[in-house]
Amino acid sequence: MISQTKETIGEFECVVLKSERCDQPKAAVILCHGFGAPGTDLVAIGMHMHQQNPKLKDVVFVFPAAPIQMDPLFDARAWWMIDIEKIQQMMMQGETRELAKESPELLPTRRNELSGLIDLCRVDFKLAPNQIVIGGFSQGAMLTTDVAIHYSEPLGGLIIWSGALINETIWLERIQNQHPLKIVQSHGRLDPILPMAGAEALRDRLVRHSHDVRFCEFQGQHAIPMEATDLAIQLIEETIE
Repeated sequence: MISQTKETIGEFECVVLKSERCDQPKAAVILCHGFGAPGTDLVAIGMHMHQQNPKLKDVVFVFPAAPIQMDPLFDARAWWMIDIEKIQQMMMQGETRELAKESPELLPTRRNELSGLIDLCRVDFKLAPNQIVIGGFSQGAMLTTDVAIHYSEPLGGLIIWSGALINETIWLERIQNQHPLKIVQSHGRLDPILPMAGAEALRDRLVRHSHDVRFCEFQGQHAIPMEATDLAIQLIEETIE
């Protein structure tokens, strides 16, 4: 039986999934939703991953809600704001966003807050850094990539679902200096929101500097397919072995 509770951890309101029989977690997985989604957006995926694999019974899942509330009615949230109208116009005109040069003003703040959440999870669940896996979808994937390459110690793994290369100058320096990470990355060939080129650019830079990237390219758009969750499960399993 899996319990689902709402808890305040550091700066975030979180949903926490945990087996009722788990007294001492062997790992924690922190998953961050995408832009415009509710804080609970990835909970169903976490529940599916938990239920489909008995090996994850001793893993706790944490789903923080982004601090910026865009629409209280639908609980639409963001880690930082983006110009939606400009993006829609570019898509209509067939133009590609140059994300690599973008450096969101709130990114350092969110990085510090999420790093604080990791620290608290380590204390609360009595876990080492290599027992923590972080990841997310879209904007949540960008944020957790930023956190993973900046964190003071190498984490157990990073899950990048439909992310992209941003903040290129700083990221390249951190990618070179961070201890090699185990990474699962997935991206749709037909993604109209974050084109494949941005995902490939991130992958290539990570691989070039000895990070272990398992890249899942799928025939789809901005989504998380089953093969991407399966790879994530494998990564989490390695963390608890």
